[in-house]
Amino acid sequence: MRILFLGDVVGRTGREAVGAALPGLRERLRIDLAVVNAENASHGFGCAPEMADAIFRAGADVITLGNHAWDRKELIPYIAEQPRLLRPLNFPPGTPGAGAIVVEVPGGRRALVMNAMGRLFLDAIDCPFRGTAEVLAKHRLGGTVQAILIDFHAEATSEKMAFAHSFDGKVSAVIGTHTHCPTCDQQILPGGTAYQTDAGMCGDYDSVIGNQKDAASIRFWRKIPGDRLQPAAGEATLCGTLVETDDATGLARRIDLLRVGGRLSSTMPD
Repeated sequence: MRILFLGDVVGRTGREAVGAALPGLRERLRIDLAVVNAENASHGFGCAPEMADAIFRAGADVITLGNHAWDRKELIPYIAEQPRLLRPLNFPPGTPGAGAIVVEVPGGRRALVMNAMGRLFLDAIDCPFRGTAEVLAKHRLGGTVQAILIDFHAEATSEKMAFAHSFDGKVSAVIGTHTHCPTCDQQILPGGTAYQTDAGMCGDYDSVIGNQKDAASIRFWRKIPGDRLQPAAGEATLCGTLVETDDATGLARRIDLLRVGGRLSSTMPD
């Protein structure tokens, strides 16, 4: 199975880049499953229902979120009715929406997509390790599902690495999001799970993690809050990860980085 994961979509420039590129990427790379993190799609904070609809129309099979999941309140009734939009599975019981979904992919195959959120330097929600283990107990990689992808939305690289090693051999891939900076540590762990600490963002990199750089920088100089940060509006770099798995085992065969457009050097998987 060929899985494309696109990192945090930031603002209008990120949304437009995904909308323009994703249909062609699906065809060029023969993608079976496309997953997009869109928790910063709306002016850098949250995702509005119409924005999620547009990303689905562009070709996303599943959209994931993170710590900004509820910044757009109108998403709350929408997520309750749209199972392909995931929020972190370790939000407390009773939170609208779900953190995992099994989707059908071409060839009669099935893939489990999960969204979990770290706790180090983020909100003290339920344990992502135990929550993930509970979901995985209901599925068998290479049996009931042919692939399992986890978007682990976390701040600390240590927590992301510990999470991936904890589930090595039990899932196809763990791809990190949240820091908006693509890491070059893509690898297949000893147990066969593909891993990258952070996929990066789909947004303008002439910025401070996607926000206009002057307003963001002055906060560090003066240590006082200013106006609400606004997304940078220059050309976006589309950042993501391609994972190819073995249908028989569900484990990863390869992991490659993808960068298209904007300021960062381009790289395109075969």
